[in-house]
Amino acid sequence: MEFASLTVEIALFLFAVAIIAGFLDTLAGGGGLLTLPALMMSGLPPLSALATNKLQSSMGTATASIMMFRGRRVRWHQVKQLMLAAFIGSALGTVIIQFVDAELLTLVIPVVISIIGLYFLFTPVVDEENKSAKISEGRYKKLVVPIIGMYDGIFGPGTGSFFTLAGRALRAQPFLQATAIAKTLNFSTNFASLIVFLFAGHVVWLAGLVMMVGQFIGAWLGSHCLFKIPVNYLRYLVVIMCFAMLAKYVTS
Repeated sequence: MEFASLTVEIALFLFAVAIIAGFLDTLAGGGGLLTLPALMMSGLPPLSALATNKLQSSMGTATASIMMFRGRRVRWHQVKQLMLAAFIGSALGTVIIQFVDAELLTLVIPVVISIIGLYFLFTPVVDEENKSAKISEGRYKKLVVPIIGMYDGIFGPGTGSFFTLAGRALRAQPFLQATAIAKTLNFSTNFASLIVFLFAGHVVWLAGLVMMVGQFIGAWLGSHCLFKIPVNYLRYLVVIMCFAMLAKYVTS
């Protein structure tokens, strides 16, 4: 699919949003709250916006994951089975979304993004106190991770934060470890969803490639600033930008 109306102005807009989203997503999560409305504002149909969002966000999460592995924040043996579970859940969710009416998606996507934005605003960051795990590793891998992965395959915004919160609340992972693991799982869900969307032919390549470059820059910058900036400030910034773009989309 071609994006014939990709003007220089729109390309620069998407590039800038991708840089900001990649940076914020690496630090606090929620980058999809910015990129998905930006793509819809640019005139893409709902499925194409979802698909192209997966293309560009795969670059951001891949960059962040590589930085986590290189920095030894996370080890392959810790996450390989979790990544597989996330991959399967996301692939299934992306298949499901193919059968949802496009007109319904036009109405549902802004509502879902608004709900996730409010969740980000009113849900406090999980504290650093290391409490005991609420569920076993097996249940977490077989139930929680695939469900979050399925959500990412269907919609996506906020997935990285959901993985982080689940790791902290349910598996009592230290915040640093939970955040690092979340990056790898989010890459797995993005990649799985992207594969399905590629076969379905919904990806808008030109818009996606422009945003991929921005995502790489933003994620690289974010990885070097990880945990040096108060997460709450970043979460508020994500929410403000999210609702500003949604308001612009609804009124356009």
